[in-house]
Amino acid sequence: MTGPRAFAAAILLSLLAATAKAQTPLTEGIQIGLSTDAVSITAGFSGADLTIFGSLENADPLVARQGRYDVIVVLEGPPRPVVVRRKDRVLGVWVNLDSETFENVPMSYSVATTRPLQDITEPNSYKQLSLGASNLYMQPADAGGSPATIEEFTAALRERKSATGLYSENVGGVQFLSQNLFRATVRLAPNVPVGTHKARAFLFKSGLFIKESSAQLEIRKSGFEQSIFRVAHDYSFLYGVFAISLAMLTGWLGRVIFRKD
Repeated sequence: MTGPRAFAAAILLSLLAATAKAQTPLTEGIQIGLSTDAVSITAGFSGADLTIFGSLENADPLVARQGRYDVIVVLEGPPRPVVVRRKDRVLGVWVNLDSETFENVPMSYSVATTRPLQDITEPNSYKQLSLGASNLYMQPADAGGSPATIEEFTAALRERKSATGLYSENVGGVQFLSQNLFRATVRLAPNVPVGTHKARAFLFKSGLFIKESSAQLEIRKSGFEQSIFRVAHDYSFLYGVFAISLAMLTGWLGRVIFRKD
């Protein structure tokens, strides 16, 4: 009798497990896609809007109808070292006094949201996710510096990036086309850096972070500008010698042409 009873118990447990699994709601997810994996720009590039499409996976129709899903999309530029200098007036002349070097700073950072950031989730959530220009961690090269000085230079760096359009925010730039599909519009500044950019999408449900998805985008120069850019990076020494020689030749020709007898 032990065998049949054990077999029946095993079948019962399997049925209970299958029923519990069927009743367990699936976790929502998010996916994004780019229409192209590369964008070519020329010297006359004056900025553009980049459209990113995405979809929600296993979205709850009731939550979607109530508008309790929020999406934040970020296009983050390549990280590079940045030196921030502070100028002051000394004896009537503006000179560089102090400086701070930051490592792995995103050269550009464009954000698109469904709503204002303060209406989506709490500030601590943004800090934990390092989401938003004001929450990006700027790593100083000299970690032993004065915290007040580092904070001052960090604020100046963010302010400078925002003033040049490299750090931007587009409230309402993410729009739901249906309960599952959405479209995000992020801004490419006229001086957008070339290199590999990372598109990231963050899904929130009733103010709680659910999931993240990412994709890569390559921004490169095209035409004659691309040739010059490639030569300058691949043959930096020869390019430097050529640039100096050209400057000297131009100066000599100007002197010859415009000299007064």
